[in-house]
Amino acid sequence: MSQRFGFPALDRSLTVPLVLFAVLLVAAAVLSPRLFTATGMGGAIIVAAPLILTTLALTPIVMAGRGSVDLSVGPLMGFVNVTLIGWLSARGYTSPLAVICWVVAIGALYQLLQALIIIYVRVAPIIVTLSSFLVLSGLNLMVMSRPGGVAPDWMMTWGAGTTILSPVLIIVLAALALWAVMRRTTFYSHLRMTGADERMAYTSGVKADTVRICAHLLGGVFVGLAALSYTALISSGDPTQGSSYTLQAVTALVLGGANLAGGRGGALGSTLGALNMFLISYLLSAFSFGSVTGFVTQMAFGLILVASLLVNVFMTARRTAF
Repeated sequence: MSQRFGFPALDRSLTVPLVLFAVLLVAAAVLSPRLFTATGMGGAIIVAAPLILTTLALTPIVMAGRGSVDLSVGPLMGFVNVTLIGWLSARGYTSPLAVICWVVAIGALYQLLQALIIIYVRVAPIIVTLSSFLVLSGLNLMVMSRPGGVAPDWMMTWGAGTTILSPVLIIVLAALALWAVMRRTTFYSHLRMTGADERMAYTSGVKADTVRICAHLLGGVFVGLAALSYTALISSGDPTQGSSYTLQAVTALVLGGANLAGGRGGALGSTLGALNMFLISYLLSAFSFGSVTGFVTQMAFGLILVASLLVNVFMTARRTAF
């Protein structure tokens, strides 16, 4: 069935995220059953959507190999958000078509720039994306020194979270549908081949540089959609909070079974990883940690990242052994 809709058949890399998802759902049902009401699920979709889309943005870039983990994805989402509110909306360009074109174009163009620097200037991806993280973090504060502004009128009701079927859910489903279509193309097989073994891909006639550029462009489209859902969530601009999504997205990606070395990953695993991250945050909020709540959450994310990496290494070693 999953093959029919463009997603990979369940494999061993999805075992851990699926089991964890089931456990977290049971825990949520016991500790906070309100999540399973229409309002609770509607709110969960609004809150989880930016992380799901940010994790999807990382997926094709990581799958392309060379350790291309894009550390700038969080600040880039923030940049799209503050320019949408501070530049576009403030000047009266608030039509849905203008907004959607803006967020997708900015995300894709910036990722294209990063890809060209990595491939043709031959700078290590970690250096380029870390530099972008710092540059964009500062640039966001130059565009908007503090949270403010107002989202376009037609977006104001998007973040209400009162119904399950919302425009934000449609954005997430559209992103998953785009991935499903992409997976049916030759590009997807070339993407996996390039990430798994670039030399073998080259001897097979795959243009690895073109594949990596396309992977960054696709990631940029997903970043733009993430920024759109994030703007709907907060109904304004915020120059600082976007940066926090980088660690969460990387953790969700690994938790979803992706290989940071490249060649393995997918929309299903990334979505499961992001949902698991949301559920962990949701369950932690059910406990009272006082003034250190934020630190406890960050510590939990860090521990989950380390544990996920260890599990992935162990499972990869087992597959190699057998």
